[in-house]
Amino acid sequence: MKKTTLSNGVRILTKNMPFVRSVSMGVWVNVGARDESASENGLSHLIEHMIFKGTRKRTAFQIAKEFDAIGGHTNAFTSFENTCYHARVMDTHFNTMVDILTDIFLNSEFAEEEVVKERPVIFQEISMVEDNPEEYVHVLSGRAFWGDNPLGRSILGTRENILAFTSEKIKTFFNRFYQPSHIVIAVAGNVSHERIVELVGPAFSAVKTGPGFPGRKTPAGYAQIKLHQRDLEQVHICLGTRGISITDPKRYAFSLLNTIFGGNMSSRLFQKIREHRGLAYAVYSFISSYEDTGMFGAYVGVQPDKVRETVGLIMEEMRLLKKQPVDEAELNDAKNYTKGNLLLASESVDNQMVRLAQNEINFGRTVPLQEIIDQVEAISATDIGDLAVELFREDRLAVTALGPLNGDESFADLLLT
Repeated sequence: MKKTTLSNGVRILTKNMPFVRSVSMGVWVNVGARDESASENGLSHLIEHMIFKGTRKRTAFQIAKEFDAIGGHTNAFTSFENTCYHARVMDTHFNTMVDILTDIFLNSEFAEEEVVKERPVIFQEISMVEDNPEEYVHVLSGRAFWGDNPLGRSILGTRENILAFTSEKIKTFFNRFYQPSHIVIAVAGNVSHERIVELVGPAFSAVKTGPGFPGRKTPAGYAQIKLHQRDLEQVHICLGTRGISITDPKRYAFSLLNTIFGGNMSSRLFQKIREHRGLAYAVYSFISSYEDTGMFGAYVGVQPDKVRETVGLIMEEMRLLKKQPVDEAELNDAKNYTKGNLLLASESVDNQMVRLAQNEINFGRTVPLQEIIDQVEAISATDIGDLAVELFREDRLAVTALGPLNGDESFADLLLT
């Protein structure tokens, strides 16, 4: 790995992989939905769309056509803390990819007519989420657990906000938050560091430092039950409790705890609820970690008359992890699963690009794979049990249900029981 920091603070990181024929490049900004006010909710995601809608020298069609002409794959995503614009091409087309990515990132016009055309596209994206109950219950769960904090909002924003966003508002937000100290350019593949700095350095050196912006507020997390009536075949349930931050030293134990609890097909939730009882098709646990906090959760979709039994089984597994040490064989299986995923992902230029950026943003350094493997290997059954005791507290549990509840208040009593 090599790193160059430009005079204005933009960081360029590369990983040379001479045994591949492709190059993956991402322009990352340490800004996301978490940095928005309530009236700005959805702006980060809208900017992600608008970046591809035309620059001073390329129309939206030309941007798409030029990427397609070189057989490239390009996309972007917005999270609560980051926004990334990325592409992957054959190494012979690297110069063209850099030129297009640099142009759209630095020279997008955010024209008002393009904003108007993109609004209904965002509305359809919001509708897609709302029409998918398994996905939508996670949005509702975040709202229940994080409350009014930006982490409790949808990254996509609201329809009301999208209608109110103008070209001027987009430019103001972009200039305020897309500052050089928050920009990381990560490249992995068959290309040299010197060549990358030569290509992107002059353009990104011109990005000006703007005024500072407010720091992120750490939410407390709420223990409550939220019921949402909808005419569905299943009740979709999320149980959420406090997790840990992405930089917490206990993050390795956190990952293994998730794997054991409900992170794969041999996990406790999958085996007990799906394989042994046949109660659900989809059941899993998940973790959401941020720079200063986190969430641990479990999801299941079941028939309405199976809610009591299924939620009881999830709670039972939480209690067992607190009371009984994890068997060494089960812990070793979780470690091997984690190490296997890490090593297999390391063969992908896209994954290597993502690791470069995320390590720089979260840790300010490259975290070698061997260091992660050593930390995973060092986790003991006691570490897992202690973390379960710390996290699995019923007085911190938020339960969100979406489905055919029919306004029955006894459903809340059922969950409480």
